[in-house]
Amino acid sequence: MPALASVQLFTVKDALEADLDSTLAEVARRGFTAVEPYDFVRRAEPLAAALSTHGLAALTGHAFLASESFVNPDGSGTKIPVPTPDEVFDAADTLGMGTVIDPYTEPARWQNREQVEETARLLNAAAEIAAARGLRVGYHNHAHELEAQFDGVTGLELLAQLLDPRVVLEVDLYWAARAGVDPVALLERLGDRVVAVHVKDGTLDPEAIAAYPPADQVPAGTGVVPLEDALAAASALEFAVVEFDAYAGDLFDGIEQSRRFLDERAAR
Repeated sequence: MPALASVQLFTVKDALEADLDSTLAEVARRGFTAVEPYDFVRRAEPLAAALSTHGLAALTGHAFLASESFVNPDGSGTKIPVPTPDEVFDAADTLGMGTVIDPYTEPARWQNREQVEETARLLNAAAEIAAARGLRVGYHNHAHELEAQFDGVTGLELLAQLLDPRVVLEVDLYWAARAGVDPVALLERLGDRVVAVHVKDGTLDPEAIAAYPPADQVPAGTGVVPLEDALAAASALEFAVVEFDAYAGDLFDGIEQSRRFLDERAAR
């Protein structure tokens, strides 16, 4: 069964903050039936209402579970406290969400094995709470978890070894490639742990990726990230989530083109 095509709402964050309802209406008009919300605790009820209005499901979502405070998109920390796991899971219930995925932790927390062990401990503790509520916990990578190396093993793979079997992974294929790791081989090594991927493409032009947000991202299937082979290598894939960290073109056109890439691949 093909993975469910979804879109990470961080992609259209500016539009979403300006007008939640019309943004979700446009996402639905572009052919999506599912979305992956971010920072959803503060707006769970209006978000749930708007999703229902436009026939959209939110089966996965991003919320911090292994950090005490919010982490900025560029990886820098803040002093803004995050909701508790119970608050996160209450909001997930409101949205009908089954899997809550930690979007990432600060790069400074990937410098030694003890830090990775602590992240695993926090995710495992959250998974224990989630399991009692019929929910699942996951972790999503950026580049730094893969750039970190421990005795020849990437930080993300070390984390996977330390996680409770109930904790799943969402592999961002673009950030894996940015880290110099072959996304296909990575997915083969991680096996059934990976239930979701971020279907994100780019040119990986050295100049364009020098700053955050990266300036090289393009619609799925038009860059150099081996998305099709990676999707084929994900043996337990449930969700294929379109995302742009930044995009120079029309974002809604970009996500629709990426969704068509997924539809065409699924139809083969």
